[in-house]
Amino acid sequence: MSEAASKDDLTTMTFDEIAAKYGEEAAINAGIAADPDIFELDEEWFKRARPAIEVDPDLVKRWRRTRGKQKGPTKEHISIRLDADLTAHFRASGPGWQTRLNDTLRRAVFGESG
Repeated sequence: MSEAASKDDLTTMTFDEIAAKYGEEAAINAGIAADPDIFELDEEWFKRARPAIEVDPDLVKRWRRTRGKQKGPTKEHISIRLDADLTAHFRASGPGWQTRLNDTLRRAVFGESG
């Protein structure tokens, strides 16, 4: 801050008042300091911190199960125009509808069972 300001001065002022008197950075920092949910992550906090796998193993397992980008794509990304009633039929069956559509096309073309 360009001028000396006590904490008491800032708690009674609005953001715009603080910004006009001390600058926008001071106004932002005053807002952060006034927020009871914000606290400094000090050395003691880091000593108490534990790995996420210990705190919520189920959450970590669900997160790790999400697929990333394929290393070697086995499918080709294309754009195709289909009748709306066809896509509605497959989408209505829920997640995995594109896979089911692929399986249906495979059976129709190659006669393979999915």
